[in-house]
Amino acid sequence: MGEMSSFQLGVIGALFLSVASSVSIVICNKALMSNLGFPFATTLTSWHLMVTFCTLHAAQRFNLFESKPIDMKTVMLFGILNGVSIGLLNLSLGFNSIGFYQMTKLAIIPFTVLLETIFLKKQFSQKIKMSLFVLLVGVGIASITDLQLNFVGTILSLLAIVTTCVGQILTNTIQKRLNVSSTQLLYQSAPFQAAILFVSGPLVDQFLTKQNVFAFKYSSIVSAFIILSCIISVSVNFSTFLVIGKTSPVTYQVLGHLKTCLVLTFGYTLLHDPFTERNIIGILIAIFGMVLYSYFCTQENKKKQADPLVSQMKDKEGAPFLGLEKEGQEDKNADKDSHV
Repeated sequence: MGEMSSFQLGVIGALFLSVASSVSIVICNKALMSNLGFPFATTLTSWHLMVTFCTLHAAQRFNLFESKPIDMKTVMLFGILNGVSIGLLNLSLGFNSIGFYQMTKLAIIPFTVLLETIFLKKQFSQKIKMSLFVLLVGVGIASITDLQLNFVGTILSLLAIVTTCVGQILTNTIQKRLNVSSTQLLYQSAPFQAAILFVSGPLVDQFLTKQNVFAFKYSSIVSAFIILSCIISVSVNFSTFLVIGKTSPVTYQVLGHLKTCLVLTFGYTLLHDPFTERNIIGILIAIFGMVLYSYFCTQENKKKQADPLVSQMKDKEGAPFLGLEKEGQEDKNADKDSHV
């Protein structure tokens, strides 16, 4: 019971850290890009990841966590995949209307459910699916204003959905099957994510904005906001891996839509963004869907705890995912020395 209470507190802490840091960085980046005219989102993300890696490297040097070696091929492919998904999401936003981009983000949840059902044999109850549907309808009402389709934008959106879903599923799968913590996985993969975005970011940003990030005039206030954004990003990246590892990719996406609702609310309250009755109705429906999802997940977890044998059997039904099962079985007997 003590371990279970500790785990639940850890999950609550991870969720709170993720929401607080994500909403903070959205507000910071909105001020940086909208008010200060710094439009280089992909390049900024590469700086975020480099600062995150440097911070974790310093923490590892001070023995705040223990680095655990992971198969180089697995980490490299994982890091590159996550880097590519970020670039594709930014390209999707550049080629599509904001409404279609929001539809792309909404599609990540059902596609993740589909992939986990097919490849990991994970089962989602009808109640969970219903609550997710209510959530998606609410977020759609609150955030989607227009839908303009074009061929290139649609292809980029589909690729962004696939890479994002697979990347988040792997974030959860690698941590559990290779017995590594969120900190250890982020530490190992961040350099590869940063490298691919550091190379491709300026090109993507120049293509989308027609401006050169290296020719931009960096005033003291712009530099200060960039530094603040990079500092907050350490918490964002850390909490992302932490939440997905402790819960699931679907729960992380549900949390992401909660952030969307909070950003809309804070945007109206702090930045005086336009806010309509449609936004209010959509946010209320989305929150209702989140409450239903949380309630049904809690009830199902209680049933699993009451019958642990069934839960273990279901866990073993998962098919190997990108060859991780063998390594995961070898690590099951290892000491759990990776605490965040």
